[in-house]
Amino acid sequence: MIAKKYSSFEEIDERLKILRLQKDISRESLRFNIKKSKETFYPTHIFGEFSGVLQKVLLGFILKKVLKKFT
Repeated sequence: MIAKKYSSFEEIDERLKILRLQKDISRESLRFNIKKSKETFYPTHIFGEFSGVLQKVLLGFILKKVLKKFT
């Protein structure tokens, strides 16, 4: 990273404010992502997803059996 030269303390203060705001935004984004991840891994949500996949597998299995009878 190239070091930036500042000509006044006001420029330094402004840059520090920007960096603090960026840090705060990143921290809030991380909190939001952690919260969303926790919601995704609730047992009811996982079982809900599993039941959807299970339904598709069972439907495919039943359709194969039915098609074998007709062919």
